[in-house]
Amino acid sequence: MVDSPSLIGILIVAAALGSVAGFLYGRARTHEKVAHIIEQATPQQAPGSDTDFSRLVRALPLGVIFVDTKARVRFANPAAGTIFGFDPERAIGAHVIASIPNVELERRIGDALRGEASVAPMTIATAERRSTYGLSVYPLSDDDRAHGVVVFADDQTEIARLERARKEFLSNVSHELRTPLSSIKLMLETVVESPDDEAADIFLPQVLVQVDRLAALVGQLLEQARAESGQLKLNLRDIDLEDVARQIVATFEPQASNKGVRLELQAMRPVRVEADPDRFAQVCVNLIDNALRHTHSGGSVTVELDANGNDAIMRVRDTGVGIPYRDLPHIFERFYVVDRSRTRESGGAGLGLAIVKGIVEAHGGTVSTESMLGSGTVFTIRLPIMRTVPRKV
Repeated sequence: MVDSPSLIGILIVAAALGSVAGFLYGRARTHEKVAHIIEQATPQQAPGSDTDFSRLVRALPLGVIFVDTKARVRFANPAAGTIFGFDPERAIGAHVIASIPNVELERRIGDALRGEASVAPMTIATAERRSTYGLSVYPLSDDDRAHGVVVFADDQTEIARLERARKEFLSNVSHELRTPLSSIKLMLETVVESPDDEAADIFLPQVLVQVDRLAALVGQLLEQARAESGQLKLNLRDIDLEDVARQIVATFEPQASNKGVRLELQAMRPVRVEADPDRFAQVCVNLIDNALRHTHSGGSVTVELDANGNDAIMRVRDTGVGIPYRDLPHIFERFYVVDRSRTRESGGAGLGLAIVKGIVEAHGGTVSTESMLGSGTVFTIRLPIMRTVPRKV
């Protein structure tokens, strides 16, 4: 029997904070230890009583629910109410299913009343959101006989989202790297096994193309990693957006001409900004390249420069295939592509727009897009303005 409510409270608070902080591998063990401490507490220390121990349990960021042998709620702290969306005070005395209408939770409480503890995530979907909780359910026993159940819960929705993102990232990276590596391996094997030099003349240039593709992909991955970690280094200078944009547009003119697409720069109101010229050039390259890849012959790509209030504005407008409405919220996510088959044809890996977003935000700016399927797309970059400059004659 534990005689010190203060010690109990301190242990619970420390354990709960560790759990909420996201120590995934220690969470189940933490919950189990807390359940053991509560099980040993005296009746005067119970969470429903007016003691330091009770107040500590109520203040925990970890959801705590006590249920009796008839599955009726005897106590629930505010964190549990927030997590599961119910009023802890009104739930007292009600069956747990009335407060938390979840069959899986009711089943696990029933198992605990029969002496079977469980530690597993639980997903609850509502009209507003889909949430994932770390749920631990332990029997409170006396002489090997359960006299109640304690439920611990903490919101792991963001942790689950990050874990899904991690798995998707690894899967996408593996796919993007495997394709050119497989091609390189096959072509080099052909060259090695060929008795003459004809195979080398045919395949070695293609190997170089695939190596360049790999190098570009690795570079994009590094850029994305730096942007997401806040380690993107900027060499800020006073630059004229028109000077930078005009140079990039000029480099794409042969590609646009060969494809039969009209490419032009319109500087309605040239402005100066404090920016890294190389990074801003990278933004221009990615947006123009993206527009050209998705615009058919006879279409147009226009780079517009303007100013509005305290913002310098660059728009890249195309008359291409457009983006479906359902895809618009996701296009700046890394490796997200609207049409995988179309991407294989154009060579995109789904990193260009994510890099654009990272660079623009590192400059204190924003990027947005408007599009309609079949009617073209407009990407809009807004950067903090330094000053407008006279139009060049």
